Parts: sequence; structure tokens; C-alpha cells
Amino acid sequence: MNEDLELALELADIADTITAASFRDRDLKIESKPDMSLVSAADRAAEETIRAHLSNVRPNDGVLGEEFGEAAGTSGLRWVLDPIDGTHNYVRGIPVWASLIAAERDGVGVVGVVSAPALGRRWYAAKGEGAFIANASADGAPDDPGERIRVSGVTSLADAQLSSGWERMLFSTRYQALAKQCWRVRGFGDFWSLLLVAEGAVDIAIEPGYHWDLVAPNLIVEEAGGRVTSMDGGASLPAEHALATNGHLHDEVLKVLGK
Repeated sequence: MNEDLELALELADIADTITAASFRDRDLKIESKPDMSLVSAADRAAEETIRAHLSNVRPNDGVLGEEFGEAAGTSGLRWVLDPIDGTHNYVRGIPVWASLIAAERDGVGVVGVVSAPALGRRWYAAKGEGAFIANASADGAPDDPGERIRVSGVTSLADAQLSSGWERMLFSTRYQALAKQCWRVRGFGDFWSLLLVAEGAVDIAIEPGYHWDLVAPNLIVEEAGGRVTSMDGGASLPAEHALATNGHLHDEVLKVLGK
């Protein structure tokens, strides 16, 4: 296995051990950030532990994390960490949350892991090597090496399933115009919409996010045969929102959104 991917999976194991243990813990400490988003003690503990492990095994790599910012490296590789994507779900006992771990080289994602222990699922990819999904046990560690995943073959908006968990999308006339042309609309939200595109269960997903929210899911979608851009057709990063499709529908979706 790609050694960077092997390490990313190891880091996901570390995160899952911490996050799964604190899920639905009524004594979990929760705070509000200045932007009014939530952070839990589990978010911080997971990122701190991952950073400590990286400092031992990859001291020359850089790290960018949601909770503790950026530490520059000299190797050309940077790890991008979101210890819990879906913290609002996590603190309310909703099982749709995941640890997102990615590695970038020269600004390009080369490894991505999304581990959702409460869902029993883990998705992962390395650039040029395809995307995979594995069942995960209660502690988050995969029970099997997984199977390769591919995006859907849907070629018509009239047959397409659209998802966005971003509540602001409901009030967007661009999104409404797209939704009216699709077969079905659902709001799975956060990382899950994007990963469902990679699995072929959803055909179009639109999700906002900071850098650490998008690097891993974007790579997995692309390695599954999909396409990811901004809503205007540019790069999804640093636009801080992603339009992910199965590729077949992308140009048509951009055309509708452009109206």
C-alpha cells in the first residue's frame, strides 16, 4: 500500500479511538468558537494526538488542522486534519460525523481518508490508485480492506439524485432551479453528501467547507471517477464550497447554476 495512505489510515484509527469513546458522552465539554461553530473536547484531543504521532513518525511534514492551525514542514508534504467533521451532529448524538485526514503535496491532494465509526464506514483513496470503502468496527478500525467504489452512470438530470446539507442552499434560487430538474432531492449533509457521490448513491452534491473539510472528500470523489469544482466551475479550493458530480452531469449542472 502507498505509505502515505497507510499512515493516513493509521491516523484515522487514532482519531476513531478517541471520538468513538466520547460519542454520546453527556459529560463531554463543548464550547462555541468565535464564528459560532462548536468544538468539543474530543475534537481537540483527536487532533492533538494525531499531531503528536506525526511529530514522531514524520517530523519534517507540515500539518494544517481545524483546531490548532498550521505548522510548516520541509518535506513538501502537508497533512490536513479535520478531527470531527459534523461536530453539531456529534454533540447531539447524531451518528453522521467523521474524521477527515488528507495529505497534500505542492498543494495537490494525494491521500484522503474519511472515517465515520458511528456509521461503520470508512472511505479512502490515494491519487491515481482509485477509491475504496470499508466496513468499520465499533472502534473505527476497518474489518476488511474494502472494495473499490465508482460514481454512478446517470446521464440525465431527470434521473439524478441531488443532495446538500447546507441550509442556505434551500434559499438559493440557483439551487432551487437545479432541484426542480432533478429526480430526487435529499439533504445528507457535511462529508456524507460528497462520499455518497463517490459511492454512486447520489449523483450531485453541493457542500460548503474550509480547506480541511474538502481535501479528503474531493480526492475520494475524483478517484471514484467523479468531478469536483466550485459552483461557478472553478477550483473548489480555495472557493470553500464544492460541487461534486458523477462527471457525466457536471457541465449541465454548471449551466443550470449559471442561470
